[in-house]
Amino acid sequence: MIYTVTCNPALDYTLKTETFTAGKINRAESTRLTYGGKGINVSAVLTALGIPTTALGFIGGANGERLAALMQADGIPSDFIRLSAGETRINVKIKAEEEWDLNAPGPQIDERALQGLMDRLDRLQAGDYLVLSGSVSAGLPVDLYRQMLCRIKERGAEAVVDAEGALLRQTLDFKPFLVKPNHLELGELYGVKLHSLGEIEEYARKLQGEGARNVLVSCGAQGALLLDEHGRVHKGENAKGLVKNTVGCGDSMVAGFLAGWIKGGSYEQALRWGVACGNATAFSDTLATKQEILNLLK
Repeated sequence: MIYTVTCNPALDYTLKTETFTAGKINRAESTRLTYGGKGINVSAVLTALGIPTTALGFIGGANGERLAALMQADGIPSDFIRLSAGETRINVKIKAEEEWDLNAPGPQIDERALQGLMDRLDRLQAGDYLVLSGSVSAGLPVDLYRQMLCRIKERGAEAVVDAEGALLRQTLDFKPFLVKPNHLELGELYGVKLHSLGEIEEYARKLQGEGARNVLVSCGAQGALLLDEHGRVHKGENAKGLVKNTVGCGDSMVAGFLAGWIKGGSYEQALRWGVACGNATAFSDTLATKQEILNLLK
């Protein structure tokens, strides 16, 4: 089982229009309301690929119930903690000549809700994976990811971390199975700007030296680079296609990597699946479907 954690999920309200002009009334051609959040995206793609998963996190109010209902309609298993106060946030996405995101703050997480999430981690056992994605909600400990990995340390489950800065670095002592920064986030960890794959490999090795077992770096137009736990470098080139969407591509790559690894136990296959899933979402208006992913794998 792959458990994902989304501390600050959202309803994503997407408006699509040909043009968007600031200071004027703009009219959308179409709208869409769907679930959002990095861990939820991972669980959605895993579900599409037939990999057992459960999405964990916090939801509040009518917005939270709507989010859970949308996930249920798509067959995505979840076990959220219901908050006693506050509403799940709504994020607004505008797709025109460019993309604009307006993300709202989430609700405060109380001690009872936090304890509920920590208690759910006691289900994990050997062979399971815990995916920690994105930022930590207001009111939660800044070292939450470290606390969570400490909680599962003796349970034999593997950790996957897709986070930035201190949230990522605080997990490295626990030797996570996989960390997935993009090339910008990797550079920011060390105060540098990375351009070439050679530079990205150099700093991926630094990150591995701090404790990460496998380092998967999404590199934009340059595809992806994987430094595996045996010190081997694998490079994945992007497929050819029209990029329609940037939301959820990295999450799709994480889901694809885990699916490929579980299906074949090979890092080459895991990277191939990861790139295919990330590309398929980039070429789609929404998260990639199973058929879109399989088409790219061919």
